[in-house]
Amino acid sequence: MLASLSIFDIVLIERLRFELEAGLCALTGETGAGKSILLDALGLATGARADKGLVRHGCVEGSAVATFEIASDHPALTRLTEAGIDCGDGQLILRRVQKAEGPSRAFINDAPVSVGLLQDIGASLVEVHGQFESQGLLDPASHRTLLDVFGGLEAETAATALAWQAWQGANAALSAYRAQRASDEDNASYLEHVIAELEDLDVVQGEEETLAARRTQLMNAEKISDELRDAAKGLMDGNGLEAKVAKALKRLERIAPQAGGALDATVDALSQVLDQTAEAQAHLRAAVDALVFDAGELEQSEERLFALRAAARKHRVTVDQLPAALDDARARLAAVESAESREAELEAAIAVARIAYETTAQGLSTKRKAASVRLDKAVATELKPLKLDKAKFRTDISPLREGSEGAGGIDRVRFEIATNPGAPFGPLTEIASGGELSRFTLAIKVALAETGAASTLIFDEIDQGVGGAVAAAIGDRLSTLASVGGAQVLVVTHSPQVAARADTHWKISKSIQKGAALTAVANLDTDDRLEEVARMLSGANVTDEARGAAQRLLDAPAKQAKQAKSA
Repeated sequence: MLASLSIFDIVLIERLRFELEAGLCALTGETGAGKSILLDALGLATGARADKGLVRHGCVEGSAVATFEIASDHPALTRLTEAGIDCGDGQLILRRVQKAEGPSRAFINDAPVSVGLLQDIGASLVEVHGQFESQGLLDPASHRTLLDVFGGLEAETAATALAWQAWQGANAALSAYRAQRASDEDNASYLEHVIAELEDLDVVQGEEETLAARRTQLMNAEKISDELRDAAKGLMDGNGLEAKVAKALKRLERIAPQAGGALDATVDALSQVLDQTAEAQAHLRAAVDALVFDAGELEQSEERLFALRAAARKHRVTVDQLPAALDDARARLAAVESAESREAELEAAIAVARIAYETTAQGLSTKRKAASVRLDKAVATELKPLKLDKAKFRTDISPLREGSEGAGGIDRVRFEIATNPGAPFGPLTEIASGGELSRFTLAIKVALAETGAASTLIFDEIDQGVGGAVAAAIGDRLSTLASVGGAQVLVVTHSPQVAARADTHWKISKSIQKGAALTAVANLDTDDRLEEVARMLSGANVTDEARGAAQRLLDAPAKQAKQAKSA
């Protein structure tokens, strides 16, 4: 709901903030006091078209800030999360700054946003209904959704959407298969060539790495062999390590018996050195034999390695992925050979999915028609007290033309009215006059009390041109909408019968200060509210009779509730 509205330098308002509550809130005041300015400011904050003329004369800029409290499952949160805007505390602050010379700027929770996003979020928070405008009800695109929510058909609409997705998915699968099949048929001979080539190549997993290592080894074999021979010479010739160790060991062994065991450890160590030297010589000889340069093997390794890498480049894969490329080519060729049976399977899947969709959508359509009967009766109940007893309302449900069905089903839904007996039905905007349209809107909104996403509804002088019992009926229905529908309802009114039904009452007044006109808003207490309703009844001169009549209007809701309870 709208928790507060702050306005700075907008038309006649220099600085103004007022806080609102749930329920029905009346905004009253003499003509020209500035009630429309409040709505213009709220519209500015929620993304309505900006106008430089809104900026108060002599000011550089004007701004409006609307603070909303929203539930954790409000649909606006998804859009805001996608936009990267934090609103974890359940509060949204919409702000718009309009320059006197220049464009406007928009903010949500102090983050700069596009006016388009501000408008989308604002539309999900506030609905404005007046004699010549209505955001949701006058748009036929919203009627099907409103009927579905009224009828409690959320599960059926979800099932229809899933069935539609399954059908379209089956269609897409067949289209993709046919495209691939056409391509594969054109390339069947190429696929056969690829298969033969890769089969002949007979790639072994990890072969590239093994060949590359062996190639490097063979390319360096001659150099490595020379180094190994030099190392062996250092170990094995007459002046090498082995001869020196053997000579030292022989001498120590001769004198060890006279040393009393002092040389035993040394003799053992030299013996181990001699044994390990012999072992190392054997390894060296084996390495020399293994690393004999073989030009033929090097050539074969290089040819194999180059062939593998060339095939990988050709098929745009790695060498290790060539076996998978072979499997893919075999599968595609097999698909070409069994194309007719596979296509028949996909066509059968489409037929099954289509029947499932049509069955589900037809079931939804049947339930929509039943819900439309209930909705028509509910709206008809509301028309008579609003002095629209000669008018008729109907929910027109007609089939969409073939090919136009979709996730929402097979129906076109449109709310229509006929204002006089025998007159044809037609769209609300084309048939109803301004005053009738506002009352039709109220009647439909009461019937659809729990279907609106917006938690704040604004009715701008929808009681214009009516009075007495009709005005009282309007007040009753606005109160019902606020209580039963759970919405916050703001009504700009000149009717005392409507104002008397409000839960809170704000008075808009205009005064002259320092030669300039300024608008102010006051939350009326019990006594002030009595005076305002009396003024609305009698005009400038408030009489005791007017105060008495005003008190009876203000007491009427409690009296009605008591009578209803006793009944």
